[in-house]
Amino acid sequence: MAGGRGSRLAPYTTVLPKPLMPLDDRPILDVLLRQLVSAGVQRISISVGHLSGLIEGWVRHQPSYGVPIAFAYEDAPLGTAGALANIERPAGAFLALNGDVLTTLRFDDLLAEHRREGALATMAVKERSVDVQYGVVHTDAEGRIERLEEKPRLAFTVSMGVYAMEPAIIDLIDDGERIDFPDLLLRAIERGHDVRTYEHDAYWRDIGNRDDYEAAIEDFIAQPGRFLPADRSVTGDEPD
Repeated sequence: MAGGRGSRLAPYTTVLPKPLMPLDDRPILDVLLRQLVSAGVQRISISVGHLSGLIEGWVRHQPSYGVPIAFAYEDAPLGTAGALANIERPAGAFLALNGDVLTTLRFDDLLAEHRREGALATMAVKERSVDVQYGVVHTDAEGRIERLEEKPRLAFTVSMGVYAMEPAIIDLIDDGERIDFPDLLLRAIERGHDVRTYEHDAYWRDIGNRDDYEAAIEDFIAQPGRFLPADRSVTGDEPD
């Protein structure tokens, strides 16, 4: 999914779409494409909107990734999930992911777990902690203090922006509907479908804001081999 405007990364994303934001010598999109091919993905569709010509032009000028890459165009923003209705319908289980994710999650393991469980959709999740910079006050219904926590660290389970899905989930999207993945998954649950999570402690960071983007650059430069598959299927010379 590469159609967003990336407004939180402005002004960079006024001239460069977020999937082409560089991590040292390559854009994050290149890392994702290599990881997908290494995981055994046989066909890739990229949903594009904002600055779509730059994304398509960049992909077309790269050495072959070894799999067909198609583009689905959004004439109007369709949310993170609405573009699924525009792609060629997959024959079986498929991956859907945001185009701004830097992760070491093994996509083939996610797909394998998804198939074992037999769910309509499986969301990759990770535990993240947030430091609260204030004293947190817990009270009863009448305002009496029951407990005080001084600057606690709170743990949350968060979406990694990576999903394994069955083609039938596309049938839950109306033609031209703008819908995000959380709303699509809730719709599936409301209609009685099995929707599961796949929790993993893999490295994960989206580059949606400047702090995360700069941290992702540092992490990638420090250990590029951590993110780039050793068995590359892309032809052509690799950068030093």
